[in-house]
Amino acid sequence: MAPLLPLSRAARLVGVARGSLQKKIRDGELHSFDGMVAPEELLRVFPGTHLENTAELDRVAQIKDRAFGKRVFERALPDKEVLAARIKEIGRELAQSRAQLDFYRGIVERLGGRLKDMAEKNGGAIMAEEIKEWLGQELGEGMDAVPATLAVRDSYLRVMAAQVKLLPSNREFFVEGNDTVLESALRAGVPLSYGCSSGNCGKCRAKVLSGKIKYLRPHDYAFTEAEKARNYALLCACTAVTDLVVEAGVATRPADIPFQQISAKVKAMDTPRDDVMVLQLIAPRSYRLRFMSGQSARVTLGGSLGAELPIASCPCEERLLQFHLRRLPGNLFSDYAFNRLKVGDTVEVEGPKGDFVLDDESTRPIVFIAWGAGFAPVKGLIEHALSLEAAESLHLYWAAQSEDDIYLPNQCRAWEDALDNFRYTPLVAGAVHSLSEGQRERWLRPLLQRVKDDHPDLGEYDFYIAGPDPLADDTRHLLLEWGAPEGQVRVGNFG
Repeated sequence: MAPLLPLSRAARLVGVARGSLQKKIRDGELHSFDGMVAPEELLRVFPGTHLENTAELDRVAQIKDRAFGKRVFERALPDKEVLAARIKEIGRELAQSRAQLDFYRGIVERLGGRLKDMAEKNGGAIMAEEIKEWLGQELGEGMDAVPATLAVRDSYLRVMAAQVKLLPSNREFFVEGNDTVLESALRAGVPLSYGCSSGNCGKCRAKVLSGKIKYLRPHDYAFTEAEKARNYALLCACTAVTDLVVEAGVATRPADIPFQQISAKVKAMDTPRDDVMVLQLIAPRSYRLRFMSGQSARVTLGGSLGAELPIASCPCEERLLQFHLRRLPGNLFSDYAFNRLKVGDTVEVEGPKGDFVLDDESTRPIVFIAWGAGFAPVKGLIEHALSLEAAESLHLYWAAQSEDDIYLPNQCRAWEDALDNFRYTPLVAGAVHSLSEGQRERWLRPLLQRVKDDHPDLGEYDFYIAGPDPLADDTRHLLLEWGAPEGQVRVGNFG
């Protein structure tokens, strides 16, 4: 029997989200063993998968990377020493497997001869020949049952990327190219603890329980003798040579992340509409902002003009911070941003704040409902969910007063075009903000009926609603009335 595969690696091999495999396991379609999947079981459920052909998988990966502006070609290949070590490890396992195969074949051959000798002595030659033939057939079928194409694909994956499992959280991610373990974790949406990310503070140190690492850069942090003896490593400075099991803490709630103050530079100022700016900031390499997707931060321009804004980027975007600004004539912060701010200027950022964050332990399909500028935090949540690959499917409803108020439609269409498990539905709400409470509820019910029609059993989904207070809360009440469980509906009041 071929070795069992971790769920994350199995999902990569067949090109589906990990959440899709988890759903098949829950539904009884796919059998697992302690969170692992047998290769032959994987091929039974995905019989049409040509696992030796990586072209389509690579194409989809490139589309995904372009959708989030990641530089896939700059991190495609590992360091040559890491690559050599991985190939050596796989070669060792291959040699061991071949030795075992030869050993078992020898046993069968000797057993066949022994049975024949026994049969000649006892006059049961026909029975002995039947047993010998049966053993040979069983051995042959057993070897044929090992999915060779899957083994080829898995070997390729293990050369290109090492898998890391974190304890006690059981979170998993892959280390690709020349990325450090920390960079790979953040890119995968796993909020590991870190500070300077340059090898000085030691906040990212963790105990390596199994596997081999290689340091990519020098570090100034000095390990104690006790830490050296317990095999501690700085995750910001090392990469994974082989699959790793690491004992490291992961932020699971907003309270796990400390309040921070950083200075960032303006990288870009895009205006998809005259009254909307997408502000891109780049944090210093030595001190990035730790946050969870969906949270907010206070942004200060010109040394004194501040506003609290939802973060529109994902922690997986490394040093990038994105905010969506509305033009508000007469507002000092807005006027400065639209009229005086320039690329290269320094911006102060304080945070994070808020608890409108992703439940990254849930594997249920997710429905996002963004009202107007509520798209900003929802964008961060979507990118985080995609980086985790935990949800079976994602569906975004962006509701605005008019079609023109949906200021980044191409971003949403790009997700839908690039990702099989993502759907986008714009909703034109009209001047719903100006209605009284009773009128607003009567207007919302037919508008949001589309959500109910698309997802008849609301209890199977997680809902994330972001927007102005009355609209977001009214949407929540309506979903609860229609049967959505209260614990599966989260609301962020923005704008």
